[in-house]
Amino acid sequence: MAERRSGKRFIAWAALAGIIGGAVFLATAELFALLFARSASPILAVGGFVIDIVPQPFKEFAIATFGEYDKIALLAGLGLAVVIASAIAGILQLVRPPLGIVALVVAGVLSTAAIVTRAGAVPLAFLPPVLGTIAGSFILLLLVRRLRAWRTSVLGERSGTEAADAVPENPAAPKGIDRRRFFALAAIAGASALVVGVASRAVTMAVGSVEAIRGALKLPAARSKVTVPDGAELDIKGLSELFTPNKDFYRVDTALTVPSIDPDAWRLVIDGMVDQRVELSFQDILDMGLDEYAITLTCVSNEVGGELVGNAMWLGVPLRDVLKKAGVKSGADMVLSTSVDGYTASTPLAALTDDNLDAILAVGMNGEPLPLEHGFPVRMVVPGLYGYVSATKWLTELKVTTFADDEAYWTPRGYSAEAPIKFSSRLDTPSIGEAVPAGKIPIAGVAWAQSVGIERVEVRIDEGEWTAVTMSTPINDDTWVQWFMEWDATPGTHYVAVRAVNKNGDLQLEERAPIAPNGSSGWQRSLIRVT
Repeated sequence: MAERRSGKRFIAWAALAGIIGGAVFLATAELFALLFARSASPILAVGGFVIDIVPQPFKEFAIATFGEYDKIALLAGLGLAVVIASAIAGILQLVRPPLGIVALVVAGVLSTAAIVTRAGAVPLAFLPPVLGTIAGSFILLLLVRRLRAWRTSVLGERSGTEAADAVPENPAAPKGIDRRRFFALAAIAGASALVVGVASRAVTMAVGSVEAIRGALKLPAARSKVTVPDGAELDIKGLSELFTPNKDFYRVDTALTVPSIDPDAWRLVIDGMVDQRVELSFQDILDMGLDEYAITLTCVSNEVGGELVGNAMWLGVPLRDVLKKAGVKSGADMVLSTSVDGYTASTPLAALTDDNLDAILAVGMNGEPLPLEHGFPVRMVVPGLYGYVSATKWLTELKVTTFADDEAYWTPRGYSAEAPIKFSSRLDTPSIGEAVPAGKIPIAGVAWAQSVGIERVEVRIDEGEWTAVTMSTPINDDTWVQWFMEWDATPGTHYVAVRAVNKNGDLQLEERAPIAPNGSSGWQRSLIRVT
C-alpha cells in the first residue's frame, strides 16, 4: 500500500515536470520572439487561430458573456489548456517514454504552423516555437530522468525501457540525493521560465515607447469644428453621456494584444481597381487637413438594449478624398480594408465616396490622438454601417475591388457582406432590476439612426398608450440623441417599453432578430420595480 501511494506521488511529480517543460517551451519562444519576430508568440498565435475557427454562435456567446474581457477569458482558457496538456505530457514521459516528448514536439509543430500562417508573418517567425520546443523537450527529458532515478532509489524499480534512465545518477550517493537533484532542477528551470517568460512578454507587449509618442503627439487644429447646440445633452443621473469617454467606449475586435504602431513607420496602401497605387504616410494624412466629425458607432454584436454603442468626436479626413488620390476605376463596388493584424472589412464603395456621408480616416478621438486600443494611429469611421464592415482599426491597406471578387473576415463566418445599421433606442434609467421609489422619476435613454437621424422617441408604460417623449437637440443625423420623460411611478412592478421613429418616417422594427447575419432588432421592454 505504501509503495502504491509512493508510486502515485511520482505521477504527480511527473505532471509537475511536464508543466515546467511546457513553461520552458513558452518562455524560450517568448524570448526569441522578442529577438527575432515579436508576433511569433505561440500562445497568441494559437489564440488567434482559435478566434478564426470558432463557430459564430460561440463568438457571440463570448462577447455577450465576457464583453470587452472576452480575449482575457480566451487567454485564460488557453493557459489552463496548456497546463493540463503539459502535465499529461510529463506523465506520459514517465510511464510511456518518449510519448511525452512526442506530445511536446506536436504542440511545437502546431504552434509553428499557427504562427507562420498568420497574416504578416516574418521570415524568421518559425524560429521561436522551434527553439522553444527544443528547450522544453530537453528540460522535460532531464527532469523525468532525475525523477526516475529518485523513484528507483525509493522503490527499487528497474525494467524495460526505463532501465537506462531509472538507475540513480550516482549509485553511491546518499539516499535522497536524487530527490534533491530533481527538485533543484525543477526549481531552477521553473523560476527561469517564469522570469524569462514574463519579462519577455512584458517587453514585447510594452507600448510605453509608442504610448509616449502618442502622448507627445500634437495633432493639427481642426479646420472645421462641430457645433454642439444648446440642449444637446440632458443632465439626468444614469443617462449615457453625450460623448462616450474614451476609457468607456466599447471595444470589439479580433486582436488578442493591442498592436503597437509607430506613426512615423505607419503606411497606408491604396491599390486594387485604381488608376495608380498610392502609399500615404501619417504625415501625409495630417497634411490633407483635419476636420471634426461627431459620429456614433454601433457593433453588430449589440443586443437590444445593449452597450456596444458609443458616440465620439472624431478628428480626421474624408475617405472620398483619400480614394481620389488613387483614382477609382469603374466597376468597383467595394473597398476591402485591412488591419495590421490581418483583419479585413468589406465596405460598400458608395458609402465611402458619397459627398453626403462623412466616412473618414480618423486620427483623433474626443480631443486626443486615437487611443491604442481604438486604432492608433489611423482607423476608419463610417456612419450608418456596423463596425464589422466599416470601422477597421490599425488600418494599413485599402483595396478597391468588388463584392464578387473579395470577401472580408466575417462574411464566411455567417454575417452579411453589407450591413447598414438597424436604428434603435435604449433605456438607460431606471436600470433593469433597480428598485425606484414611488413618485415622479425620470425615464431616460438614447436613440440612434446614423446617417438618417431620429425624428421622435416613444415610451409605453405597461399596456398603456405610446407617449412621445422629450428629446435632446441632435448634433447631427450621425449621432445619437438623448431622451427623457417624467413618470409618476406607482408601487409595484411595471414594464417600460421604448421605440423610435427615424426622419424617413420608419418605425423601429418590433420583430426580434438575432445578431447574425446583420444585427439585432426589437423594442426594448424592461421590468421596473417601484417601492
